Amino acid sequence: MDIHHFSIRKGDLGVRPLIPSDAVYLTRWLNDPTVLEYYEGRDKPQSPELVRQRFLTKSGEPVLACLVSWRHAPVGYAQIYPLDEEAAQAYQEPSEGAWGMDLFLGETHLWGCGIGTELVSALSEALFHHMGACRILIDPRVNNPRAVHVYQKCGFCVKRRLIRHELHEGHLEDCWLMEKTAPTADAPSRNASHRNQGADRG
Repeated sequence: MDIHHFSIRKGDLGVRPLIPSDAVYLTRWLNDPTVLEYYEGRDKPQSPELVRQRFLTKSGEPVLACLVSWRHAPVGYAQIYPLDEEAAQAYQEPSEGAWGMDLFLGETHLWGCGIGTELVSALSEALFHHMGACRILIDPRVNNPRAVHVYQKCGFCVKRRLIRHELHEGHLEDCWLMEKTAPTADAPSRNASHRNQGADRG
């Protein structure tokens, strides 16, 4: 599947590429201090112009920015991308077959309802089965245990601690490098067993 044709419809969950009119949702979410505490930082509210420049996918880019919906209402953002050499070097990992993802739920009243778990599981399944990913790498901050817990529910395992890895609100913070590998015919159980569990903040 071409990355720019990527989409998901699974029960109440939908994921599709961002379009220019979606900037209004991201602008609102990325000016909410509760969201910014976990994504981007409260010192980085995003103007509509910045949102269009930074988040809307441009032709030829390998990163696909997506709108997340729940029961047909916009609720969040996700992006998926094949791991490039720069990110692979920062992780000290080979890039071949590796993909990354980032996401947040912007509707904070829906945190803790299990939508984030559904989203991570659906994105992982789509990357493995439709995009040819062999493994997915993510790097949540150590001081965001709720997000780490969600990823663990979805089959991600901690590989190592990345020291002073992410600049957030003026401080270099440690992150966990977490990995989920594609299920195989011989070992489908560990990743698959987590797909439909739990709740998270998003």
